[in-house]
Amino acid sequence: MTETAPATGKSRWDYVLGTWKNLDVPDGWRAEIVDDDGVVLVAPPSDPRNFIAVRITRALNRVLPDDWDVYQTLGIQLPSIERLYVPDLVVMPESVVLDPARTPCPADEAELAVEIVSRSSMDTDRKKKLWGYAHGPVPLYLLVDAWDENGPSVTLYEQPGNGRYNQATTVDFGDKIRLPEPFDLEIDTSRFPGPDEWRS
Repeated sequence: MTETAPATGKSRWDYVLGTWKNLDVPDGWRAEIVDDDGVVLVAPPSDPRNFIAVRITRALNRVLPDDWDVYQTLGIQLPSIERLYVPDLVVMPESVVLDPARTPCPADEAELAVEIVSRSSMDTDRKKKLWGYAHGPVPLYLLVDAWDENGPSVTLYEQPGNGRYNQATTVDFGDKIRLPEPFDLEIDTSRFPGPDEWRS
């Protein structure tokens, strides 16, 4: 049974989504719905996160078709689990982004989601969003984690099904990680800043 919001007759998700759309978020900040507690404000990205995002964007732009783009502030919704994320990067067809009837964009239309872990987002990016993107389902989830306890790493999650990813490939910072079709691209991580270069 779909839970309804008090006195509105709308589903809980419609109510929360409407609240999200009407937020007055400070410049540079993002608002996400990452769990059942509702809307969460996310601080502006640090310089190292911006640097990594630019490096990945440059690599992706070399192979993307003209009608796909890389976005840094695009909300994508997962209504089946009542979540809304604003990935650090997401690749989405422009036809979806420009369709006013599909705002925020459906997560299952994304081609790739990228999250760049900071000290404050470890649990969210490694667990909550991993679970959420698998339920999207988003076909590819790239997790850049300078704070991995085994050393800075990049993990590509693939083949979502039954609410989880069925394949994961991890490389250390300094190595290359390959994105499969439709990208068929190697991303060089050798210039990704390690934890000593992060301030937050």
